[in-house]
Amino acid sequence: MAERTWPGERLVAGAQRGDAESIAALVSGSHPHVRRFAHALCASPQDAEDAAQEALIVLYRKIGTLRASGALASWMFRIVRNECLRRARTVLQPREIPDGAVPSAEDDVLRRLEAERVAAAIAALPADQRRVLIMRDVQGIPGRTAAGALGLSVPAMKSRLHRARAAVHEALEGGHDR
Repeated sequence: MAERTWPGERLVAGAQRGDAESIAALVSGSHPHVRRFAHALCASPQDAEDAAQEALIVLYRKIGTLRASGALASWMFRIVRNECLRRARTVLQPREIPDGAVPSAEDDVLRRLEAERVAAAIAALPADQRRVLIMRDVQGIPGRTAAGALGLSVPAMKSRLHRARAAVHEALEGGHDR
């Protein structure tokens, strides 16, 4: 039952004051919730675990900056969401510039804005669709392998992939005012 509720305000207040036992209990008590957020928001289980760890490190280091002790859940959700988006952007950014050309500042900004739009569209997908899309289209994992890793039949994986691609396409097309 303890995993269903966030640590109490008294514990958060103690951690904000720098009490080492409170900080340790807060990080430990927040861990299941942070992991659940990360697995719901990140593209892959590995990214989710990494994002959860990063979020707990931020919690440990910056608990004193939390303004309201009752806002812990929303604060942690934002940290996890931002970490998952950062990881998605890293995957989506091109690795090298052809022929050693240096992109203009305008091209660089436009590329980053487009990557942010794509990352946000992917992050907005339901977790089951997001995982399939990332495994197939970003990581290039073969269909049977992705289906097996997700515990799905190949037709179920294909169906989710189709819905995910359609949703991302719709989000990106809907965002253009051209």
